[in-house]
Amino acid sequence: MQAIQNRKARYEFEILDTIVTGIQLLGCEVKSVRLGKASLNESFAIIHHDEIWLENMQITPYEHNHIEVPEPKRSRKLLLHKEEIRKIQAKTNEKGLTLIPLKAFFNPKGILKIDLAIAKGKKLYDKRETIKTRENQRQMEQIKKQY
Repeated sequence: MQAIQNRKARYEFEILDTIVTGIQLLGCEVKSVRLGKASLNESFAIIHHDEIWLENMQITPYEHNHIEVPEPKRSRKLLLHKEEIRKIQAKTNEKGLTLIPLKAFFNPKGILKIDLAIAKGKKLYDKRETIKTRENQRQMEQIKKQY
């Protein structure tokens, strides 16, 4: 099982800091994530009553679940210590900072973790600059392969 990536996050945002967090899921949701049926596109985290909640994470319902089918885009609680949440809240109170999930992965013990980033939105000219540097790196790699 490969990690579920939020591909647009590094393009849309400038990553300032990252934190690895746990996530509270139902059993059928974990099975769906193991099968790779989850998406972090357009998802974000909010701080509400000293808790961090992940919003808009799409987890397709597990096909063989016959009991209760959870809503695919429901809010999911991220598991952090209170002191960590306070530090994150102090950082995000600065102007223009937000919490964005970068990837979801299983640690060696088999527990699902979320790589959460404190990020700042990029301007249009920053995005263009990112594209230019990426294209320049590709050209350099092609030149190296030729020689």
